[in-house]
Amino acid sequence: QVHLVESGGGLVQPGGSLRLSCAASGSILSINTMIWYRQAPGKEREWVATITSGGSTNYADSVKGRFTISSDNAKNTVFLLMNSLKPEDTAVYYCNGRYRTASSPYTQPFPSWGQGTQVTVSS
Repeated sequence: QVHLVESGGGLVQPGGSLRLSCAASGSILSINTMIWYRQAPGKEREWVATITSGGSTNYADSVKGRFTISSDNAKNTVFLLMNSLKPEDTAVYYCNGRYRTASSPYTQPFPSWGQGTQVTVSS
């Protein structure tokens, strides 16, 4: 079994910052890719940022220049530093990605989502 646990959300004023964490645990040999998503009320879940095991990153246009994704591979943890937050960043933030186990040479997606962490940007 593998698990994802997101944390670090909260209430912040516009222009403020938050740092989210996502810890993966269980039978993980290595993580290939980690991805942050978010889902605002009444909207579809959307992609926010991706980081590969080699450190390559990609961002949605809506967060580029404001958010930074990083990882601690030794701890199977990914972070999302969010600066210059806007009310439209309000959402539940989730992580997911692809990982390998010792029993397979292929990567696979995490089988379930974590509970997410709520980010609310409001004055």
